[in-house]
Amino acid sequence: MSRRNIRLRPGDIARLGAAGLRTRPLRVVLSALGIAIGIGAMIAVVGISASSHAELDRALSRLGTNLLTVAPGSTVQGGTATLPEESVAMIARIGPVESVAATALLDAHVYRNDHVPAGETSSVDVLAVDRDLPATLRFTVAKGSWLTAATANYPAVVLGARASQRLDIRGPGVRVWLAGRWYAVVGVLNPIELAPQLDSAAFVGWPAARGFARFDGHPTTVYVRTVEADLGAVRAVLGRTANPGAPNEVAVSRPSDALAAKQATDAALASLLLGLGGVALLVGGIGVANTMVISVLERRSEIGLRRALGATRRHVRLQFLTESLLLSALGGAGGVVVGVAVTAAYALNRGWPAVVPAWASLGGLAATMAIGVIAGIYPAMRASRVAPAAAVAG
Repeated sequence: MSRRNIRLRPGDIARLGAAGLRTRPLRVVLSALGIAIGIGAMIAVVGISASSHAELDRALSRLGTNLLTVAPGSTVQGGTATLPEESVAMIARIGPVESVAATALLDAHVYRNDHVPAGETSSVDVLAVDRDLPATLRFTVAKGSWLTAATANYPAVVLGARASQRLDIRGPGVRVWLAGRWYAVVGVLNPIELAPQLDSAAFVGWPAARGFARFDGHPTTVYVRTVEADLGAVRAVLGRTANPGAPNEVAVSRPSDALAAKQATDAALASLLLGLGGVALLVGGIGVANTMVISVLERRSEIGLRRALGATRRHVRLQFLTESLLLSALGGAGGVVVGVAVTAAYALNRGWPAVVPAWASLGGLAATMAIGVIAGIYPAMRASRVAPAAAVAG
């Protein structure tokens, strides 16, 4: 038979490669598992990150990006400045401002009862607040009610979501010990998405804080919601408006600044986890190469017989390269399924939209194919160099 008539169609090569895998199912599964772990880890990292960003975008779309915060900065001498008592009223007079509300950190602690030691504060801050805070931050009450015109003047308190957990108070109708006297709990809040630090706070009315908690009236944080089109202009004048005498002592920011920092942190974490996924992928590739090398050693007689029957070195190389590609593709497909499943489960548990970018899945499969080629080149070359006579005789 002439050499030019010895041909294998792509389908024949694929069947030969699949047959080689079917004869060693346990080894194939273990090798593919290494690839699947690496691909699954990388897709899960990308998917969870994308789902987190999708939830963030959804929250921003719902709450708006037109919220600014004003806080005391530093004095020229390096100390902490204070905002004037009139700063909230002055900011409210800016034309594009839609709503404004302030909070002030009090030198007080809240306890479950008057028998709790003074040092066991449960890490709950006590804040004096304007009654307009829900309209400005757009949060809701889980149980009970927010401070009203009446309760803001009396010893009444509303607890943030984490504060209620730390104090083991699930709703209104109980009392807490605050600033040396009993306060009635009138409400518990849902989590505040754009100001999560407030979840660990207990809120009392501005007038009540002046009367019962020795409050001096200076706000520590002012939240300003403005017309989005005029956000830049309002931000430019907030410092001079909040403290005309010392505008350089006013710090103006907005939640998106904090969100950008959070996204940078998420990106650093994603890079770390992607690196770990890459290591797992490398280990899986080594496993594939090891499996193929052992397969060549175990199948010397088969290779020699095929060579003796007319198979060329090219045919043998293609056969073992195909086995390597199929093995890697099996692991890659499993990894995509695992990564998507992990992303969906995590997003469902957090109440996020599940998002897995198509490029991540396609990139994962492409990575496995590249691994299959790289891991299969040496075993395929080694198999093609097996001498027919020596292999059959051995």
